[in-house]
Amino acid sequence: MTEVFVASRWTKNNLLFPTRIEVSQERVLRIKPRAFGRDEESVAISKVASVQISTGLMFSDIRIDSAGGSNPLLSHGHSKADARRIRELVEQY
Repeated sequence: MTEVFVASRWTKNNLLFPTRIEVSQERVLRIKPRAFGRDEESVAISKVASVQISTGLMFSDIRIDSAGGSNPLLSHGHSKADARRIRELVEQY
């Protein structure tokens, strides 16, 4: 089962094409749509080293680091509840 979390359109760079994070038992996937196509980055659940959440007044930024040392998955503009749920799912899997 995959859970999908969509960033708020009221945050920077998310007005027209909000970022999505999909968490499943196999991987964490960050999808950033564009006018033509989309950018996707994923990390296998077994390779996730840490999940960092930075909360602001209304929204949270999420950073998911991998054990392999590759570039982290970064996403901003998620609700605090969504950020906590993403961390909870990653820790659960």
